[in-house]
Amino acid sequence: MHHPSLNSLEQKEFDNPPPSSSVSSRTDFMKGGISNLLPLLKGGAAVQGQTMAPNGREGFLVVVGLIRLTAVISILAISSLFPLVTSHAQQEAILEVGRFSVEPLENSLPTGWKPLTFKKIDRHTTYTLMKEGTEVVVRAVAESSASGLVREIKIDPKEYPVVQWRWKVRNILKKGDVRLKEGDDYPARIYVTFEYDSSKLGFFEKAKYEAVRLLYGQYPPIGAINYIWESKLPQGMMIPNPYTNRVIMIVVESGETKLNQWVSEERNIYGDYKKAFGQEPPMISGVAIMTDTDNTGESAAAYYGDILFRKTKSQ
Repeated sequence: MHHPSLNSLEQKEFDNPPPSSSVSSRTDFMKGGISNLLPLLKGGAAVQGQTMAPNGREGFLVVVGLIRLTAVISILAISSLFPLVTSHAQQEAILEVGRFSVEPLENSLPTGWKPLTFKKIDRHTTYTLMKEGTEVVVRAVAESSASGLVREIKIDPKEYPVVQWRWKVRNILKKGDVRLKEGDDYPARIYVTFEYDSSKLGFFEKAKYEAVRLLYGQYPPIGAINYIWESKLPQGMMIPNPYTNRVIMIVVESGETKLNQWVSEERNIYGDYKKAFGQEPPMISGVAIMTDTDNTGESAAAYYGDILFRKTKSQ
């Protein structure tokens, strides 16, 4: 992701990198959670019904990471808010966040979506529009690289609790492991970020967010849900990102069983947030896709189809 400079605060984190030298220095929410912008998840135990709150210096760095994604998303928002191309009836029941299937192939990127890159990561994943059968999809290719595509959009998860998408993955990552910083790479992931809501934080957490606001002029996201295609861990597992507990990783697919075939997914983002953080979700602030292999040094290719939010589950 593109992140504004953190100056001295950012330097503190870079002066104290993770133990593994293979892990890229970053504080983006995306690349650990919607990269480094939301604090990158920490831990390995499954999380259920708990409120995830950053603490101490690590918590502050997590918040700093979150702000970066927020800053990126906010900058992109000016040019990324396009009217949805749907009928009147569809608009009432569906929000088409990524309608890749009807994009002109001559477009370099999908309408309303922008590149998401990370400081200190020079090699970027390539994203292109391509025809697959009768529809256009987004193809992502990573070669020891990391970057994503992001769209800022406000969605009420109570009104549109169901998120749907489809994806296809060519290969899994042998060294990928959601529990470890050095394994925090995935052939495919979908990020959903949630905007800052002071009513959901304690006094000290509010102070941390306020410090970030003073630096960037706005609050970072309060958290994120990250739907991933994992290498080994069981499907359905919910776990904090190894960089921050403000980003929760949910294993939607795992292993090689469904490789090289289109897989349709449907999640209740409202229910997932409540289960992950133990409270009502605030407004959704952005959605992103990312294929990354910078930590593992491997290669991966994935394809992303349309991303929709619905009021009810599909029949």
